[in-house]
Amino acid sequence: MPIPSHLAANWSDIRRRVDEACRAAGRDPAEVSILPVSKTFGPELIREGVALGMRRFGENKVQEIRDKAPALADCGIAWVMIGHLQSNKAKDVARLVSEVQSLDRLDLAEALDRRLQHEGRVIDVLVQVKTSTEPSKYGLPPEQLTGFLDALRGYPTLRVRGLMTLAIHSTDPVEVRGCFRRLRELRDRAVVQGHDLPRLSMGMSGDFPLAIAEGATEVRIGTAIFGHRPYPDSHYWPESSSNPQTL
Repeated sequence: MPIPSHLAANWSDIRRRVDEACRAAGRDPAEVSILPVSKTFGPELIREGVALGMRRFGENKVQEIRDKAPALADCGIAWVMIGHLQSNKAKDVARLVSEVQSLDRLDLAEALDRRLQHEGRVIDVLVQVKTSTEPSKYGLPPEQLTGFLDALRGYPTLRVRGLMTLAIHSTDPVEVRGCFRRLRELRDRAVVQGHDLPRLSMGMSGDFPLAIAEGATEVRIGTAIFGHRPYPDSHYWPESSSNPQTL
């Protein structure tokens, strides 16, 4: 199947734009990876992404991973859970997902650890921290981060690799960048306290240059790669349909 020109062109363009943002921030482009966010897009388009060199794909819903994984079993895809995760979904996550970027509470850590032990697997996790005041955003309160990281040491199947956040939905770059700066500063304090947190997952299609300027090591890009989605963002964040988040 030929690769649609829009996907190849979009992938090339976003890689160029990320590289430019790195250079503008005085950073080596090799320091920042791109996580393609494939939510709402079907196996055919994801397979074409694989042909372009994509191997990790971010999804917001466990159900979508469960539906897509069998059709793409031959592609060697590493599925990354980036959406809010309920503890009762831990069984499917432990079986199908290579990484969770939205770990934000101990009951979820306990559920994941229990199911991962049953599966005989270990996965990478990022702690999602709430750096904005928006009620539609999930994440651990910043003041709880140190204690949470200490507690996660008791779950051997969860390799804590860093932090993740969603910035405020705002047209003010100062506000948006402030969320990213907050995450970096929280990470730096945690490192001083003995935690190894090399990764910062922050920044999406509309704000990734600001995230890169504040130290992002990974940006989560959906629309700029795959195009506009068949479902509105309110399909994923029904709590606040007037407050979309563009991945």
